[in-house]
Amino acid sequence: LFRYALGEVAMRRLRMSTVLISGIGGVGVEIAKNLILGGIRHVTIHDTKATTWLDLSAQYYLNEQCLGKNRAVESWPHLEELNDSVTVGCITEELNENLVKQFDLVIITEATLTEQKQINLWTRKYGKKFIVADCRGLFGVLFNDFGSNHIIDDTNGEPCTEVIINHIDRATGNVFVLEDMKHNLEDGDYVTFREVKGMVELNDCPPRKVKVINTMEFNIGDISTFSEHTEGGKAKTVKVPVKMEFVSLNEALLDPEILVSDHSKLDRPQQMHVIWQGLHMFLEKEKRLPRPQNLADAEQMLQYCEEINAQLPAKIRVEKVDARLAKMLSFQAVGNLVAMNGFVGGIAAQEAMKAVTGIFTPIHQWLYFDSLECLPETDSAYGLRDEGACRLQGNRYDGQAAVFGWNFQEALAKQKWLIVGAGAIGCELLKNFAMMGVACGTDGCLIITDMDNIELSNLNRQFLFRRSDVGAKKSEVAGKAAKTFNSQLNIVTMCERVGTGTENIFDDAFFEKLDGVANALDNIEARTYVDRRCVYYRLPLLDSGTQGPKGSTQVVYPFLTESYSSSHDPPEKSIPICTLRNFPNTIEHTIQWARDLFEGAFSIPAELANQFLDDPRGFFDRIEKMHDSQKLELLENVYHYLSDLRPATVEACVRWARLQFEQHFNFQIQQLLYSFPEDQLTAYGTKFWSGGKRCPHAIHFDGSNTEHRQFIFASAFLRAQMYAMKPIDDMDRVIELASEVKPPPFKPKAGLKIPTTDEEAAELVGAVSDDDSRFQDLQLMLAKLKPEKTCRLVPIDFEKDDDTNHHMEFITAASNLRAENYKIEKADFMKV
Repeated sequence: LFRYALGEVAMRRLRMSTVLISGIGGVGVEIAKNLILGGIRHVTIHDTKATTWLDLSAQYYLNEQCLGKNRAVESWPHLEELNDSVTVGCITEELNENLVKQFDLVIITEATLTEQKQINLWTRKYGKKFIVADCRGLFGVLFNDFGSNHIIDDTNGEPCTEVIINHIDRATGNVFVLEDMKHNLEDGDYVTFREVKGMVELNDCPPRKVKVINTMEFNIGDISTFSEHTEGGKAKTVKVPVKMEFVSLNEALLDPEILVSDHSKLDRPQQMHVIWQGLHMFLEKEKRLPRPQNLADAEQMLQYCEEINAQLPAKIRVEKVDARLAKMLSFQAVGNLVAMNGFVGGIAAQEAMKAVTGIFTPIHQWLYFDSLECLPETDSAYGLRDEGACRLQGNRYDGQAAVFGWNFQEALAKQKWLIVGAGAIGCELLKNFAMMGVACGTDGCLIITDMDNIELSNLNRQFLFRRSDVGAKKSEVAGKAAKTFNSQLNIVTMCERVGTGTENIFDDAFFEKLDGVANALDNIEARTYVDRRCVYYRLPLLDSGTQGPKGSTQVVYPFLTESYSSSHDPPEKSIPICTLRNFPNTIEHTIQWARDLFEGAFSIPAELANQFLDDPRGFFDRIEKMHDSQKLELLENVYHYLSDLRPATVEACVRWARLQFEQHFNFQIQQLLYSFPEDQLTAYGTKFWSGGKRCPHAIHFDGSNTEHRQFIFASAFLRAQMYAMKPIDDMDRVIELASEVKPPPFKPKAGLKIPTTDEEAAELVGAVSDDDSRFQDLQLMLAKLKPEKTCRLVPIDFEKDDDTNHHMEFITAASNLRAENYKIEKADFMKV
């Protein structure tokens, strides 16, 4: 999956990189886990510290048996088993220059400021990259130094886009796109051109910088000496490398560049830059961290902060140190919260990937973060946080109670929550809940449900699963793994889908005993259903989702926030049906066409055929409500799939695949050109094949062509699977059989009406007359089938994450063959 998110070049760089992570506490182990799952070639963990009770609040690979033992040594076996393709090393000696220079990237956590400065001097000396990441209670900090010449090959990771040109004004340099398109460019983007007629100087020109005029017009500078533009062309965004310069930690302390992450706290970063240095001064002078809620330590910490502030250059000195903020950090300095460590560690791991791949724009250079909003109000039941309420007790929850107090910890232990989904997010939620102590008391209960089984493709992001777990139920394996993090966890695992069909299980009695629900679902429909249930039962809902490197979270609380379903993302612009069927002009059109072809060949008709076999009378009753043309098409498909086109052998599946190639990439194109010849003019005297309509050409089968072979092989393979046959898995044999097939010659259909707009298509559907005789014939023929003696089909659900199932091979080959038909630039497997 990381290949899809980062791309092939970035993955190669990951597989060549070596990373050292020093300090395997809560932040360090999170960084290590993420980078190992991500596929970094070699990760070495380093620590000289022994495990304490404070570690057990957030370091999930440590437990009571690890107390007094080296944190890196105890975590090493667990990290090693996360990814077979990553080498994980372990070091317990003090860091030195010779060690540091061996790694491409060094990440430091839980080190003194003096140690950070020294290691940064070494990394800069040898041209290595450097990250500091730390977390104290509800406070976090991150610092990047990627050297004075860090090159970013792709600033945002988004795919390059292409737009069709309507007109180019030579006098002004303005480019106009087609009326139904928006260019989605930004000032400073770069574009290049192809297929421009007249102004041929633009074709394959060096990237030109863009200035946006409006959503349909942009400027590319002086082109007054170029030829006049006569027709068409495409403009495509180009990724231009960007240089980013970083300064050393010593310099950045005196002249910081800080990323503002919370615009409700605009003055907070400057304060935190001073206060974090005050905490480091406290640690180095007192040889310990401030004690939880200790007023004397807080006063001393404030004095150190004021001393630091006085020493800073005037331009970054704060007018007055925020005493409340300084004391808050002092009160929480020994705090160790798994969720905060996960947040800071996740960001640091993402920055590490940016450092070694050159993909995405890194943080430049400081990030300070706090989440003090998490603290209960002082007048609430959990608002009392004095030294007694937060005293360390030699308990696995010491790090959390140091921040929130023991009353709060006891309340968490009694909670009853439902987690829906045990995928990547579900695994993280389970880890966090277990380490926090949620449902770890006698009255607490954590329920997780997921109907899916573990697949091989899950292993690089769902860290509770191992290769030996493939095929097992996700919820059951995840539940057992969570118990290893905290043996006190009271967990119930279920394998039922949460939906309308299981309301007899997830009923009133079930929901009324819950304190909240956490969604870990990957589809909108299921998330909306759970949201409705939470609204009905007045339960809090935690919702989150990811897409590649992007993520979202939403907290829904009864009577305080809007519900998940109260707002929606803007609908994505749909592709007109006629564009998909006959007039594609971008690779996105051909990809969607191929995706629809997959569903129409291997999924939907098989499902309909099974519905007929299960209940013929009910099937006919349902289709009676359909439009005549839809009804006829549906019956034709069911009859073909169950009778006259049903393959008797796997060789027949190959023949079908070969004929499908001819139909989609040859005959349909020849028919289109027969109906609309290349020189066709519209009623207005303009060329029919212009603007968004690209004139296609037919493709003739070539058994030596890679894409032809892939389409035939994948089609035959999936066809056989759908009919519960063992596919031929030898591509050469499949192509040999396909080459023996002699398709009939193409015969054009005179008078065939091909719609050129969706409106025309709708009119054609409405104009189709009843074909009662054909409909009745199909009914009679289907009625003669004996459902009890007819084998059911196996509908194939599209799964893009399994490279062995040939789903993506089919989509990629079909999309690129369609692109070749229309002279559209093809896309590789990664882009598709």
